[in-house]
Amino acid sequence: MNPKPKKFRIRRTGSGSIAASPQSNGDKADVEPVADRTAASSAKPRQDSPQATDSASNPPPSSPQRLSPDEESFLTPREEIEQIKREGLTGRQLRVARREAQKHGLNPASDLDAVRLLRKNGIDPFKRSDLLELVVSDQDDNGPQTLPAAIRHAPPPSIRVLSPEERARDVMKVQRDLARRRRKRLVLLLVKLAFFVFLPTALAGYYFYVVATPMYATNSEFVIQQAETAPTSGLGGLFAGTGMATSQDSITVQSYLNSRDAMIRLDQDHGFKKHFQAANIDTLQRLAPDASNEAAYRIYQKRVKIGYDPTEGIVKMEVIAASPEASEEFSNALIGYAEEQVDNLTQRLREDQMQGARESYEAAENKLTEAHRRVLSLQERRGIVSAESELAGQMQQINTFELELKNRRLELAELLDNPRPNATKVEIAEKAIERLAKLISDMRARLTDSDNGSNSLAKTQGELVIAQADVATRQLMLSQSLQQLESARVEANRQVRYLSLGVRPVPPDEPTYPRAFENTILAFLVFGGIYLMISLTVSILREQISG
Repeated sequence: MNPKPKKFRIRRTGSGSIAASPQSNGDKADVEPVADRTAASSAKPRQDSPQATDSASNPPPSSPQRLSPDEESFLTPREEIEQIKREGLTGRQLRVARREAQKHGLNPASDLDAVRLLRKNGIDPFKRSDLLELVVSDQDDNGPQTLPAAIRHAPPPSIRVLSPEERARDVMKVQRDLARRRRKRLVLLLVKLAFFVFLPTALAGYYFYVVATPMYATNSEFVIQQAETAPTSGLGGLFAGTGMATSQDSITVQSYLNSRDAMIRLDQDHGFKKHFQAANIDTLQRLAPDASNEAAYRIYQKRVKIGYDPTEGIVKMEVIAASPEASEEFSNALIGYAEEQVDNLTQRLREDQMQGARESYEAAENKLTEAHRRVLSLQERRGIVSAESELAGQMQQINTFELELKNRRLELAELLDNPRPNATKVEIAEKAIERLAKLISDMRARLTDSDNGSNSLAKTQGELVIAQADVATRQLMLSQSLQQLESARVEANRQVRYLSLGVRPVPPDEPTYPRAFENTILAFLVFGGIYLMISLTVSILREQISG
């Protein structure tokens, strides 16, 4: 493979004449290599090659001539770029020119446009420092290589080396400046903390320790229970003896004690507003003289704390007042209100159950009385006590008369059997038989037919039987109604709820509130957390704005 000769561009620093070869012209010229360092090292000609001899003796033709500034002023940007392109600049020179343009704040469209903009602004696109980076050593281990004459520039200014004393002095100066900045930041941080955290905490502690009025809290606990009932099977028997059986009642009582109704009733009965409007209470806890019910209710919510434990079914109540006697009085009053509320919870249910059963029993009793009166009316109207007894007596008489009638007929037959009967006896026997038959017929007619517009005995017997059956039915219904009444009474007793006190209210002998130390620590933590959140927010916003 034949070595590739190196190409050089020779540019004269003069006005605009064509540059000559350095061997033929003694004027000063700038010599710039065209190929990069890799190509130059790989394309070194051999000393004994004829091509190398020819390239050394015959230099390459020079680059196109650059126009004068006056001529360049009449060219368009595209023509200027074409003129620069004909100069044959290397890729490294173009990159150097682009970096130089970016350094001066120019925005070239291409590397050639960067050269154009730099020259237009009077800036050399190829500085000495950049050109020094382009100068590479083409020597290798095989021997020296013939290069164009290097351009000599003035030596760079010497770098002044600091002495150890000066270096230590500068280090101390920097350290003092850093320490001063740190002290300034620390002092500023302490001022901020003192203003936003320590001062509010000190004010809160002063209020809790000196200004705040002592408050006394009375604690009590009670549970809502139901009447003992017979054990049942299933889930009802499982939860019958636990607090879950009366959880709804406990929650209802808790809601009532926390309501405005309880507060208004407590104020009407025991002067809740007047107590907290006393002059011995500090300003922050005191209720205004003309305070509304809403303002009093806010105080009530803070001073009466009621909680419910669903696992055990216990209602816990804490009543806070300015004196232990008032605290105990308010606590007992609220417990009484809770007992009334518990009684009212099931009163309507129990009344409804008992009222229905009682009305049913009274209706059955009234109907039984009416049935007895109808039987008595039939007996009085017919003049008989028992239709069956009367009927039995009538039938017995009829049977007796019929037997006597048969005997009379037998006697008449005996008389008629004589050849010459006694006419008188025969007439007497016939008349007796006729009277007996008529009597029997009348008695039977009286049993079935109406007599003189009155009902027969059989009809009276039927009416009495129906009336007595109605009496028996009403008697059965009355007994069932009585049984239902007793069942309703038992069920109503089961629905009874009652309040059982576990912890009775006892007035304290020492103030419970304010808890000065705990409240001061809590205020410090609250103010510190607020300051930390605000500081983080401001830092994040400042970083976002600066970024």
